[in-house]
Amino acid sequence: MRNIFPLVLLLSVFFNACREKQVDNGWAMVPFVKVDSVNPIMKPGSLVFTCPVLKQEVKWEEKDVFNPAAVVRGDSVYLLFRAEDMIGKYAGTSRIGLAASADGIHFVKRATPVLYPDNDAYQAYEWEGGVEDPRVVASEDGRYFLTYTAYDGKTARLMLASSTDLLSWTKHGPVLTGKYLDSWSKSGAIIARRDGQQMVATRINGKYWMYFGDTKLYLASSDDLIHWTPLEDEGKLKPVLEPRPGMFDSRLVESGPYALLKDEGILLIYNSMNLDEGGDPELPKGAYTVGQVLFSKEEPEQVKARLDNYIMRPDKPYETDGQVNQVCFVEGMVFFQEKWFLYYGTADSRIAVAVHQP
Repeated sequence: MRNIFPLVLLLSVFFNACREKQVDNGWAMVPFVKVDSVNPIMKPGSLVFTCPVLKQEVKWEEKDVFNPAAVVRGDSVYLLFRAEDMIGKYAGTSRIGLAASADGIHFVKRATPVLYPDNDAYQAYEWEGGVEDPRVVASEDGRYFLTYTAYDGKTARLMLASSTDLLSWTKHGPVLTGKYLDSWSKSGAIIARRDGQQMVATRINGKYWMYFGDTKLYLASSDDLIHWTPLEDEGKLKPVLEPRPGMFDSRLVESGPYALLKDEGILLIYNSMNLDEGGDPELPKGAYTVGQVLFSKEEPEQVKARLDNYIMRPDKPYETDGQVNQVCFVEGMVFFQEKWFLYYGTADSRIAVAVHQP
């Protein structure tokens, strides 16, 4: 019997492309096809961990798992995912877990989280809301740099940690300091290039760069990936990407995974939210969708091109109904086995994957 798999895959790509309204204009990464046969690929569970702050056992991923970063190490894909318990007063305390996969689809969770609020110098920033929404890149010297959000119940702060093995993490504290220390900040996407299956932080004009923010996007630079200086205009943070009235990204724009350095420029896959009134009338109110923008690789603050339509929207039950309805939220992307895997949170409750074949 003739193998019909290539035909099935082709039809799947076609129908997903039509549904998501995406257009390939030469620089964008499209289409990403949701792997419907296995999604969602990760759900909450009953793993137990002794919280050092509470000094008691908690089911640390019992409530929700979502918003993962992703990295290839050896012959496996690793997800660093956000997980919530059910006992914290801010809809559960968040911690970051680790899961591994040999095929990029089927994951096995590590029994305990790898990054969490502790009795350390950063507890005041991280307790009791927890640590959330990681994004990860490698460095030239073999370390991993993780940006994440600390939430104390009042303010979200963009934080940084590093590791050599994905298991033991050194916290480096808030990315924004000085007059911005108590400002709301999150979602740090460091510019990186693809080196085989590794995404490596890359200097532009002698510095590393990071996009961050969750209403407007801003930019910061660094000499060492640890100490960051935000781009300012007249003493205030300078926006480099903003929402667009009447469109899918009318309420907010927020960094997705790392920003990918390509020949055409710097490609940032970003998350967006639709306004209740004055947004895209074809989308539900408050829907989180996924967009793409291209920045100049000579001047990372300059936008070269931006898609007019989203590349992904919530349209499956596990994406439309959950802790927060109508959410597809991307944070992890790897190049693995000659394909791009894009990992995303669904309705702030589960984790799913979509694939792009170059």
